[in-house]
Amino acid sequence: MTVNEICERIEASVICGDASKNFDGVYVGDLLSRAMSHVEGGNIWVTIMSNVNVVAVATLTEPAAVVLAEEVDLQEDALKSAMENGITLLSSPLSAYEICVRLHNAVSEGE
Repeated sequence: MTVNEICERIEASVICGDASKNFDGVYVGDLLSRAMSHVEGGNIWVTIMSNVNVVAVATLTEPAAVVLAEEVDLQEDALKSAMENGITLLSSPLSAYEICVRLHNAVSEGE
């Protein structure tokens, strides 16, 4: 399933990056040191953090996309860094919990 395919389900808009990538798992969390050791390449990472350090962690872990929950405002330096590093960022008005429920349902229906 691609990132694009779930955007409507989680009411997400693409801030930047390539949303045609496939994803193969989900990680939700805001503690960056924990995310650094648990986000796997190809995952969707759901967070409310919106600073340049999120992009740094995403650059290291290579998720398919980072979803900013609760429509948090992305800091300008983070957007610039994400664009420079090819990180796909999405924004959703939903809570992290609701995003995860909808992702689970989408993946379950797709099987």
